[in-house]
Amino acid sequence: MVLSRTSQYAIQALIYIATQPAGEPVLNRDIAERLNVPSAYLAKILQNLCKQGLLDSFRGRLGGFCLREGMHKTSLMQALALTEGPDFTKSCILGLKDCSDETACPMHFKWLPVKKKIIALLEDMTLEDLAKAVQTGKYRLSDLPSGVMA
Repeated sequence: MVLSRTSQYAIQALIYIATQPAGEPVLNRDIAERLNVPSAYLAKILQNLCKQGLLDSFRGRLGGFCLREGMHKTSLMQALALTEGPDFTKSCILGLKDCSDETACPMHFKWLPVKKKIIALLEDMTLEDLAKAVQTGKYRLSDLPSGVMA
C-alpha cells in the first residue's frame, strides 16, 4: 500500500486548495510552485480530480481550481481511491500478484492488522481536518516557505 507519486502530489494539492478561501480558484502554476512539483504533471492530476467530481476548474484570468461544494469533507481514503483506484488497499505489501488469506505471502498476516489501522486512519481524516492542521501550524505541507499559509 505504497502511494504513487501521483497520489502524493494529488493529496498535497488537495490539502493546499482546502486551505484557501472557499470558492476562490487557485492557479495550477501557483499550487505547483508552492508544493515544488512539476506544473504540467500536476495539471493532469488536477484535471483528473475535476473529472472525478472532487474539484471545479475555471478558465481565464481569474481561473484555477477549487474544491467543489461539500468536498472539504472528503476523506483521505476517498481521495486516494480516485488516484490509486478502488482496489489499491488490496495489493500485496511484497508486490505479489496473488496474495490473500488463501494464498498468503510471508508478510500477509503480520501486515493485515497494520493495513486495517492505516485504512481506518485514512477513512477518518478529511481534507478539512488536514487543511486546518496545516493552517494552525501543527503540520507543514511539502516544503512551503513560512508565512505562505498566513
